[in-house]
Amino acid sequence: MPTDCISYQNSGYFSPLMNDYLDQKPNLQSLYNRFPYLENFEAQIQEKQENFNAKNRTVLVSVLKEQYSKISSSDLTKQNIEALLSSSTFTITTGHQLNLFSGPLYFLYKIISTINLAKELKTKYPSHHFVPIYWMATEDHDFEEINYFNFKSRKFRWNKESKGPVGRLSTEGLADFFEVYERELGSGTNADTIRKLFQEAYLYHSTLADATHHLANALFGQYGLVILDADNQDLKQAFIPYIKEELVRQTSYNKVIETTKKLKNYTIQVNPREINLFYLEDNLRARIILEKGKYKINNTKIEFTESEILSLSENHPEKFSPNVIMRPLYQEVILPNLCYIGGGGEIAYWLELKSFFDAVKVTFPILLLRNSVVLATEKQVAKADKLGLSWKDLFSKQNDLVNAKTTQLSEFPIDLSIQKEHLRKQFESLYEIALQTDKSFIGAVKAQEAKQIKGLENLEKRLLKAQKRKYSETLERIIDLQNELFPNQSLQERQANFSEFYLENGENLIEKLILKLKPLDANFEILTLR
Repeated sequence: MPTDCISYQNSGYFSPLMNDYLDQKPNLQSLYNRFPYLENFEAQIQEKQENFNAKNRTVLVSVLKEQYSKISSSDLTKQNIEALLSSSTFTITTGHQLNLFSGPLYFLYKIISTINLAKELKTKYPSHHFVPIYWMATEDHDFEEINYFNFKSRKFRWNKESKGPVGRLSTEGLADFFEVYERELGSGTNADTIRKLFQEAYLYHSTLADATHHLANALFGQYGLVILDADNQDLKQAFIPYIKEELVRQTSYNKVIETTKKLKNYTIQVNPREINLFYLEDNLRARIILEKGKYKINNTKIEFTESEILSLSENHPEKFSPNVIMRPLYQEVILPNLCYIGGGGEIAYWLELKSFFDAVKVTFPILLLRNSVVLATEKQVAKADKLGLSWKDLFSKQNDLVNAKTTQLSEFPIDLSIQKEHLRKQFESLYEIALQTDKSFIGAVKAQEAKQIKGLENLEKRLLKAQKRKYSETLERIIDLQNELFPNQSLQERQANFSEFYLENGENLIEKLILKLKPLDANFEILTLR
């Protein structure tokens, strides 16, 4: 069984918009700056170098040093932070929510894509330095999206009340959660490593932001990953002009609405608000709504005049939180960034933003779809070989797979196309007769033909069902294997937590992924594990 890869476009798991982006369809080319080819980074470097405010580097490095002051970081990470002071250093960025214990597997793939692209760029452009960045989505407030993970088909959920930005959320109460989870880990060196990792991240840190920072650093610090929490007053100083622009002119709304019209034939990923900023406090993250000249904070009694809210933005920019439309701009203002790496949904909403970036004169990054992977054990690969399954088979929809394998296993053709064609030829002579008599007879012939064709189609369906029953044992094994690799008939990377695979593979899991993943190859990778 070949275990290399399958293209994203042929996997069946990407949207028409993503497939067209990967195929560089002409109708989308005005929506991005440069396509992610290695040679295109040269022009991207030059453009970002010319348009990035060098003063922001000093602030960025100062904030990062403060955020790392209580963390044991690798020499490579320290070097990367220091290197950000240089005008020849650029970042490669991915972002992710603060999912409990990293959430689904693709958390790993995002970060590894970022690390590996930074390495690849260094080889291609040795006079420059490239730093992989993990942007923690600490200001998000949708706790229900991140308060669980799946382990061995069981959902582990942290039940806790949450208001305001999740990064500031207290980790109090996770000790009880951990007691339940650790019982499922069993014994062994790798299980003990997972226990220690969870404890040190979530039981020894007081906020979800600090816990996630520790976890990501423990997993990827040795590869030089730099982790950033942008919920920071000093960083937001550079964003003040854009906050004011948004409050007064609503530029993002006007530009993004124009772009969504160009995307009318696709599913729109996000729709802009009139003002794409939240008002932020420890226990509050609420929309800012402009009504009759007043800036009102949604679901509160707080309101400001224009002069009051502009003064607030000048003196306390930390009280303004960008939403999904404005966050990418904030990122590109404070980072010397060349490329954003994200999943299909993320790249889809980034494609809505280029005209907005152009309007506010900020360089739009190269957009790269993150690596996607299916992890398969040697035993599962052997099963697939025995069942005569290719990866193309396993990626297909389950009903299509079962029908195709039933047809393949059958000792005679299930398709009655030959019989249907023979029937149609028989009716051709009847049509010749019908043309020589009353017109009403043509209708009778058509009705009879349709009835008999329908009868053959029903027989075809019954024959397929009969063959499915005959080969049910083999088909059940096929279904079981596909369900193992594609749980809930979905992508494994969106369902399982990394700890499930770490139990068997330990540190080799990340090491193998680092060696396997090629971020600029638009292929769904298959990685065989023990």
